[in-house]
Amino acid sequence: MIALAMFNNKGGVGKTTLTCNIASYLAKKKGKRVLVIDCDPQCNATQLIMGEEYAAELYFSKTASGATTTISDILRPIEDGDSDIENSVIPIKSSDNRFGVDLIPGHPSFSIIEDRLGAAWHELLGGDIGGIRKTNWNTYLKRKLSNNYDYVLYDLGPSLGSINRSVLIGCDNFMTPMGTDIFSILGIRNISTWLQSWVDRYENGLRLCERNSAGRLKAFKLDDTLPITSGYIGYTIQQYITKSKSGVRRPTRAYEQIISNVPDEIKQSLSSYLSTGMTIDNVQLGDVPHLYSLIPLAQSVSSPLFELKSGDGIVGTQGKQKDQYEEILGTICSNLISNINLGQ
Repeated sequence: MIALAMFNNKGGVGKTTLTCNIASYLAKKKGKRVLVIDCDPQCNATQLIMGEEYAAELYFSKTASGATTTISDILRPIEDGDSDIENSVIPIKSSDNRFGVDLIPGHPSFSIIEDRLGAAWHELLGGDIGGIRKTNWNTYLKRKLSNNYDYVLYDLGPSLGSINRSVLIGCDNFMTPMGTDIFSILGIRNISTWLQSWVDRYENGLRLCERNSAGRLKAFKLDDTLPITSGYIGYTIQQYITKSKSGVRRPTRAYEQIISNVPDEIKQSLSSYLSTGMTIDNVQLGDVPHLYSLIPLAQSVSSPLFELKSGDGIVGTQGKQKDQYEEILGTICSNLISNINLGQ
């Protein structure tokens, strides 16, 4: 099983849309068993996959959830002061949504756990096994899920806080969806600085624990290295809207300049985290086209973009845009799988 985080410090780059559509493509077109875990307290992935009506019932009345486990439920024991996660994990089934994926819904209350995870991080730095276990909640979750899925995709918010740090600690790989703006590039720089600031301290905390209490890490099946330190598998760029002159679409110089700077920025900031076997030459997974009215249409019917139908309201040139997106998404997924396999 591959645990993959979709992450950028810059919001508004189409990350959730891409995450959910990649997950759906892997499930429907590649025949993979796929789980999406919504780790963004804004719960955008949950709303996209299940619809706003379901989300409203889940978060306000909870009548829609039944036995379903949300991300907040999974971490409830840690919120209550324990070091373990919830033993029973029951996702929404793929048969209950058009994306064809299982889903662990997000929850707005997930942001409350930030303080608990922040305190656990400080305990970890001192070599405390309890802090290490709490910080590794996603490592344990991945272990619980490992026999049930081929891919688990995590949708993260843009924060550089303790929630996203703890998610990444339990992931095998991460990728960075980007937009054509300078803040996406700054987001990549921020990720690099952020990773450098805590990865060494994390591993030092584990070494300190082992020195003080030999065998404790092994007893809880914790490794002293992080897979994501050699788990970066690439980026996508969301294309901008070109300007028209005399009916002809022309590239905008400022955007083209930003795009031309991305490969060098990735090389400088994240090449040290590349997955084993990868080079900077295969780090670009693909360009995501601007989809205009297709995104709100897909959101309104809770459908993957590549499966929109006339019955959903798709008309005119939207059909060609949908077909173009499916082709590009297929390329992105093929490149994604190839880069992941290089690191195996």
